[in-house]
Amino acid sequence: MGKGDQDRGPDRAGLARRASEVTIAHYDRVALSFWDGTRDHDVSQNYAALLDAIEGEPPYSILDFGCGPGRDLHYFRSLGHDAWGLDGSRELAEMARAYSGCNVLHQDFLSMELPESRFDGVFANASLFHVPSRELPRVLTELSAALRPRGVLFSSNPRGNNEEGMSGERYSCFFDLDTWRRYLSAAGFEEVLHYYRPPGLPRARQPWLATVWRKG
Repeated sequence: MGKGDQDRGPDRAGLARRASEVTIAHYDRVALSFWDGTRDHDVSQNYAALLDAIEGEPPYSILDFGCGPGRDLHYFRSLGHDAWGLDGSRELAEMARAYSGCNVLHQDFLSMELPESRFDGVFANASLFHVPSRELPRVLTELSAALRPRGVLFSSNPRGNNEEGMSGERYSCFFDLDTWRRYLSAAGFEEVLHYYRPPGLPRARQPWLATVWRKG
């Protein structure tokens, strides 16, 4: 794994697509074990961070970006929200539809077709870190366009010192807070808050950086 954008050759877009294909193939292979390993994770802090930041009265229209098997979709729907999912893995998208009963888009993060100004909030829990840095500005701009005015983007990513590359069978970016802020600010988002997870532990034992942003 190297630091920064390592795709310096003439076909960087092709390399990014290949990294996405390899990552998606990994999730297709491990879909059942991934569900078994994550279905009981407590992300209530993250749910609250998104919902508390959305303006207006519920129910809200929410896009679960990288919805996986549907744990979070199921939760948002149980509260009465209009929840949509999106995942690049066909296996996970099918599981999410079956478990949540929600509309789930099967789309690669790098080639999305999203409705414009449709959502009050985007919940990107452990998903955006799979987007290569050279593609991240475009992806963030597309998510912003899918949000209504003053809509909210929540993200939670594993943090690091801006390393990027293949981590096992998944492409991953491990940004620090300052770098993540630069990307989101450049895409027109305004920071609402940030925190580290899991709660109640020393910073060295909090590998996740959670941030909340408002569409400017």
